[in-house]
Amino acid sequence: MVTLIDNLAPKEPLRHPEKQNRPEAPVLRKPDWLRVKAPGTGQYNATRSIVKEKGLHTVCEEAACPNIGECWSQKHATLMIMGDTCTRACAFCNVKTGLPQPLDPEEPAKVGLAVQQMGLNHVVVTSVDRDDVADGGAAHFAEVVRQIRLQAPTTTIEILTPDFLRKDGAPEVMIDAKPDVFNHNLETVPRLYLKIRPGARYFHSLRLLQMVKERDPNQFTKSGVMVGLGETKEEVMQVMDDMRAANVDFITIGQYLAPTRKHAPVDRFVTPDEFKAYEAIARAKGFLMVSASPLTRSSHHAGDDFARLKAAREGLGSRS
Repeated sequence: MVTLIDNLAPKEPLRHPEKQNRPEAPVLRKPDWLRVKAPGTGQYNATRSIVKEKGLHTVCEEAACPNIGECWSQKHATLMIMGDTCTRACAFCNVKTGLPQPLDPEEPAKVGLAVQQMGLNHVVVTSVDRDDVADGGAAHFAEVVRQIRLQAPTTTIEILTPDFLRKDGAPEVMIDAKPDVFNHNLETVPRLYLKIRPGARYFHSLRLLQMVKERDPNQFTKSGVMVGLGETKEEVMQVMDDMRAANVDFITIGQYLAPTRKHAPVDRFVTPDEFKAYEAIARAKGFLMVSASPLTRSSHHAGDDFARLKAAREGLGSRS
């Protein structure tokens, strides 16, 4: 009789199974303006400890954000709720793809406590897409907002939401949770959606942002796009116009960086001077706030930007 002993550890599921058969894209050498310092300060480690202790996920880690060292060193972290696995497979995103675990009913209270313990003046909360849940996770997300209000009442809250595509009533649940800033990223120009964001629809995302202002005009709205994916300047300007038609207050524009060779390739690195031109154009179109630079990300400097956003609205009101 032969006894077989299987002492091999189970293999980890692939992070991006849908991308495994794609050819590897060439990697462009990063210019000097995209180089950042490696993380490792004392405050960075303290922030990391609280996140790990509470069993929380952050988009800073999951999306391999280049600003993680700077933000965590300043006690800024973008919390990612509803698990670490997304039901979408966007070509630009480094978040794990697959079938998620059920929602954790204790997560909202954990997030509220973590925000309190980190002593945050401003917090950004985002999530994976949960197409597997009837309401897309809207009620769960809204409860996170309520728990932060309960446990950290002086903290201002910015949410970066999924699109809730085909989830009737979900946007209203999120708007009625009354975050201070409602952020939903368009990510790219309409022509590139099928290639870059195949599970989403450009005009649905635009309509979501418009609904926020229709239902609660006092909420700030925010959206962002990546450049360097093959878009034209004219297309980016059209996205700006579409956002302004939806009364979006704040636009962010940043350089796309491919997480791996299997992701959508970088078409080119947009220069700092081009970003300055985009900023000038966006300001001329009437946005209250504009953040446009190679390392701009949706929640980078979010707390400082929120203060400036409020000041800009107050200044606009005093002139009217």
